[in-house]
Amino acid sequence: MVPDFEVLSNVVSATGVVVPAREALLSVSAGGNVTDLFVEQGDPVNTGELLVKLEGSEAQVAAVSAAESELLNAQIALEALYKDTDLLAAESLKSAEAAEKALEDLTNNELQQAQARQAVAEAQKSVDVAERKLAIVTKPATQMVIEEARGNLKLAEKKHEETLDQIDDLQWQYKKYSSNKTLPAEIRANILTEIKQALKGLEVQRSQEQRNLEISRSRLNELLAPPDPVDVQVAEAELATAQALLNDAEKELERIMDGPQPGEVALLEAQINKGRQDFEIYSNGPDPQDIALAEARIKNAESQLEAARAMIADQQLLAPFDGVITAIHINPGEWIAPGSPVLQVGDLNHLHVETTDLSEFDVAKLEIGDPAVITFDSLPDVIIQGSVASIAPKAEDGSGVNYPVVIELEEIPATLRWGMTAFVDITSD
Repeated sequence: MVPDFEVLSNVVSATGVVVPAREALLSVSAGGNVTDLFVEQGDPVNTGELLVKLEGSEAQVAAVSAAESELLNAQIALEALYKDTDLLAAESLKSAEAAEKALEDLTNNELQQAQARQAVAEAQKSVDVAERKLAIVTKPATQMVIEEARGNLKLAEKKHEETLDQIDDLQWQYKKYSSNKTLPAEIRANILTEIKQALKGLEVQRSQEQRNLEISRSRLNELLAPPDPVDVQVAEAELATAQALLNDAEKELERIMDGPQPGEVALLEAQINKGRQDFEIYSNGPDPQDIALAEARIKNAESQLEAARAMIADQQLLAPFDGVITAIHINPGEWIAPGSPVLQVGDLNHLHVETTDLSEFDVAKLEIGDPAVITFDSLPDVIIQGSVASIAPKAEDGSGVNYPVVIELEEIPATLRWGMTAFVDITSD
């Protein structure tokens, strides 16, 4: 059996204080006026939550937006370089293939002659049409055609006059029977109805004959009138254009009959070579210098964005971890200097005890994991089990030699508070 004095000699006693596992006295990097204070003492906060904002934050937010926009534009510009080279490569290949086809057609003399003869034939057809149109516009009417038109006009006038006479006669009869009271009413009504129907038919006939009369008169006037100068000018211009196109087509046929010109062949061959060369160049991607400039623009935009975000961070204070606001050292509208205390935040969900008077002789006996019993002056009925979580490698500055040791608590009573005095008995091996 181990004597009691040996058991007691393995126990190291110390005084300590209850502190959070994490605590921070927060300050801002830049000075300025406090425009917004979003928390009060005792408020819980989450990591990254905005706690304080200084004057000027809105301008910095705008600077971030501008930097983000520039970065996006720079990235789009770099992507466009690759897209543009793909498009240019496709266009170069298409140009080369088109020139190859043109050279093949040019050296196929039979095809060239057939196409040229077809063009001459179509141009000649256009000239024939224009000549006929001009002849129609300028050729005067024959006497026979004019006399025929006069006869048609007279016939139309005669029919129109006869219809008018019939209408006058029926209207006279209608008046006569309307005033004749000697006839029975029923007979008179039937006669008047028949006259009305006959008048309707004659009126339709008169309208048609009136139109025929006007057409006949207009036709005769056209035949007797000289050609319209405007129509003549238009027809002459169309004929001149058609004749010029025919002349060009005939010259082209003559040229083709002599075979392709060396200059034409050389030009198409040059186009083929250039298209093929450009295709090879663009297929390898954009110019390295252009890529370097685009990438430099992106890096510059990223630097601007990083700087703008840093300036916002200097104007704002965010919660560094989940915890509770335990002290506030500023007021809204107050000007604060860089580095001045602003808020204190602590993680009150994870409290432990830190010793304050452990000597160098006692600390030499301890190891990480040694069990401990913790009591409190302010909580006489509370006894908590714990263990050594960390041992300071260096003594604290100040009078005497003191090595802080952190005691992890197995439980945290609801009544335990930051700053309470604790007594610790640590059992060493």
